[in-house]
Amino acid sequence: MPVDQKPLKRTPLWVGLQMLLRVLTTLMFDLRVYGTKNVPPTGGALILSNHQSFLDPVALVAQLRRPVSFLARSGLFDNPFFGRLIRALNAFPVRQGEGDIGAVKETIKRLREGHALIMYPEGSRTEDGEIGPIEPGAALIVRRAGVPIVPAVVEGSFAAWPRSRRIFRLASIGVLYGPPLQTDGLKAAEITKLIDDTLHAMLIDLRRRMRQGGI
Repeated sequence: MPVDQKPLKRTPLWVGLQMLLRVLTTLMFDLRVYGTKNVPPTGGALILSNHQSFLDPVALVAQLRRPVSFLARSGLFDNPFFGRLIRALNAFPVRQGEGDIGAVKETIKRLREGHALIMYPEGSRTEDGEIGPIEPGAALIVRRAGVPIVPAVVEGSFAAWPRSRRIFRLASIGVLYGPPLQTDGLKAAEITKLIDDTLHAMLIDLRRRMRQGGI
């Protein structure tokens, strides 16, 4: 491992909350997670996921063996207590719709330091449960980060907590991690299309698995 890398460690706070989340997501959402072996156990990794609801980060990390960093909407840091909590859980703010160069630089910095990091290339939560347009900024980070790019999809969190509801409800949730994407030599537009095509195909696959009720 390069000497300049600073991989995240499983702090007592992370371990305790993850154990609690595993119990709650199993009891409340019958959470099923497939393909965690596709997430590298060490080193930088960029996890690109669709974004159905506020429950997505919980579903994505509940059964991962390593801690991750997050980009979080800057407004979530306005509350001093909640902002302190999510910072302790490796989140950092991004200003949506403003081309936040600082957040882009911090993302690349953390990836090069050996973090696993979750990013939502749609930029915001879906309005209808389907995958929205992929923002071109995702390709920029992919090309500059130099780390494995792991696609992931979440299904069911929109039914549990869509944008139109103030509180969540019970619903089955599934997560699928896919093999790392091969992006070497691709132009930005080609990377954007690859992300879009991959996430759409994986969402179809995950919905099939959930209907069948098994792996």
